[in-house]
Amino acid sequence: MSLVLSACGQKDEGSTDTGSNGETYNWKFVTEEVKGQVQYEYAEEFAKRMKEKSDGKVNITVYEFGGLGSEVDQVEQLQNGAVEMAVMSPGFTGNMVKEGQIFALHFLFPESVEKTQQILNESEALNTDLRNKYEEHSITPLSFWTEGAMEWTSSKKISKPSDFNNFKMRTQTSPLILKSYKAYGADPTPMSWSELYTALDRGTVEGQENPIFFIGDASFNEVQDYMTLSNHNNYVAMTTVNKDWYEGLSGDIKSMVDETTKEMQDWVFKEQKKQNEEWLEKIKNDKENPTEIVELTDEQREAFKEKAMPVRDFYRNEVSTVDGKILDKLQKEIKDAQ
Repeated sequence: MSLVLSACGQKDEGSTDTGSNGETYNWKFVTEEVKGQVQYEYAEEFAKRMKEKSDGKVNITVYEFGGLGSEVDQVEQLQNGAVEMAVMSPGFTGNMVKEGQIFALHFLFPESVEKTQQILNESEALNTDLRNKYEEHSITPLSFWTEGAMEWTSSKKISKPSDFNNFKMRTQTSPLILKSYKAYGADPTPMSWSELYTALDRGTVEGQENPIFFIGDASFNEVQDYMTLSNHNNYVAMTTVNKDWYEGLSGDIKSMVDETTKEMQDWVFKEQKKQNEEWLEKIKNDKENPTEIVELTDEQREAFKEKAMPVRDFYRNEVSTVDGKILDKLQKEIKDAQ
């Protein structure tokens, strides 16, 4: 690992010049998912487009989850320049960038995934204000995008908040995610997804949240009896780069990265939509591992939303370092978009 990390970021022939003088560029792009899943396929498509646009000068090696360590390892590697690019979930940086925990707030974004993506594309609160907060930690988010609505899987039926009482719920490490589930009465347990299948199978935890494609591809439905279509949140990912590396790129290469990032917003929306729809049908029709699909009514969703609303005050008063100003701006942007 030390040999790999010491070599990261170097170009062919040991050149340190970031200008466009005919050199080749070799970058590392880490993801939190594996081949076939949305983040990995995004990074592969990004790499393909950069190679084509640069006439083969830009070569990006894509790493699936675990290739260079855990989610936390990948954050550190991006910060110190060991890797140049990463698809990152704000939930794994919540202890570092407090404002990034905004994505853990339930029922904040519209129920429409398409409308949510529009907000992620256009939001000044996220693309300027929150980006500045990440840059204080040497990370530059170039874009925010949804991997689809979050749903619950569980070992017992979840249709009302009281169903979560003392329920052992697997979460990411964000303190606000923990608070969100405690608001329902659950017993949240932070855990890397690499451990999750075994934990669900053994009953160490009783449930989890993820987009449908991830639930199916990771086979969580094999060890869970129910899937609640709650749409309580969206799984938001960020295309991120090491700040110093990015700012040191030559103008033409940097423009190429920005252009490709912008193009990929539409591509990844279509990809997540396709994967989520296909996996929902597969799970519904899996006779070997039958899963009861629970679709919440508007009234049932409202009961969960009522429990979740006080967590926004917790975010403003206990989490935010700017007195909730980013949240306030984002809420206005969401209202205007709807």
